[in-house]
Amino acid sequence: MGRAYQNRKVSMAKTADAKAKVYSKYGREIYVAAKSGGVDPSGNLALRGLIERAKKDQVPTHVIEKAIDKAKGAGGEEFAPARYEGFGPGGCMVIVDCLTDNPNRTFNDVRQCFTKTKAKIGIQGAVSHMFDHSAILAFKHDNEDTVLDALLSADVDVTDIENDDGKITVFTPPGDYFKAKQALADAFGELDFDVDEIQFLPRSSTPISGDDLVLFDKFLDMLNDLDDVQNIYHDAEF
Repeated sequence: MGRAYQNRKVSMAKTADAKAKVYSKYGREIYVAAKSGGVDPSGNLALRGLIERAKKDQVPTHVIEKAIDKAKGAGGEEFAPARYEGFGPGGCMVIVDCLTDNPNRTFNDVRQCFTKTKAKIGIQGAVSHMFDHSAILAFKHDNEDTVLDALLSADVDVTDIENDDGKITVFTPPGDYFKAKQALADAFGELDFDVDEIQFLPRSSTPISGDDLVLFDKFLDMLNDLDDVQNIYHDAEF
């Protein structure tokens, strides 16, 4: 799983350079989490996890607080998740996760990204069956067995665990995400997670090069320019 995870990180690296886009995406996701689960992070684990990730990505406090304050008000925007799947340049498999207040607009915008780069958008389920939906928690620790025992004792379904030079990476089903974090906190105290996310991990990879790679870079740039796009997952290998 480690190699597949790195592939996804390549796809998102460009968004880190556009700080305004990163802030906007976190702001929208925090707003949705606070609106649906409550504005108090201590009672809304999804919100608390988002805030922790936002701070790690150097999102300013005022951006986080503005999104939460916005969620406190009556009415407001109504964002809904939307997922699009298809085949990108070179035949690689792609999943695009969005938060949108206008599904028709978002679908048309995402479809344009596919068609303008010789890619093909598909129906729901077209490629997602070739990905594993997984929660990923990575942190510094030197004893894989101790970590695994703590998780199994809490009845966490651990699908995989890796130890890479003193950094443990745990993979669990998304439904066990909060349970896994609580079990680790109970066993080891508050941990500083290097990775704390729920992702789609490809089960295989599709090598792309040459003109396909140029188109793929353009494809990612176009998707990342869309405000509604939150995450992009793919199996492309360069």
